[in-house]
Amino acid sequence: MTLVQTHPRPTTAVAVHGTVADLMDTAGPQVCDDMTVEVALSVMAAARTGYLLVCDDSGLCIGLVARAQLTGARDGSSYSDRVQLRDILDERGPFTSPVTTMAEAGHVMRHSRVDALPVVDEHGSALGVLALAR
Repeated sequence: MTLVQTHPRPTTAVAVHGTVADLMDTAGPQVCDDMTVEVALSVMAAARTGYLLVCDDSGLCIGLVARAQLTGARDGSSYSDRVQLRDILDERGPFTSPVTTMAEAGHVMRHSRVDALPVVDEHGSALGVLALAR
């Protein structure tokens, strides 16, 4: 069985300027990379979130998967119920640090063409997610 950790979202309003730590959502569901796509979609639905932080066997954050990525994999012609998250992660990263400025994080998001970044500490453990407002 794959461990799922959940943490509440912050409820305070923060300024637009500052660091990533000021605007990130605390780490939501963190799942292991051996979780299947179907189970990940269920976890995502239960948590009412659009992203899951994916960790390796050591507990280090290796990436983030979005609902669209999971449904795309599930709807693909090569899909089976044994497809795991590690099979669909494109690559590690990009990541950001809680002390990164919002300007720097915005640049990384635009350059990488992502709408969410995992926020990790100096050891690679997930602290949260920085996502664009919808």
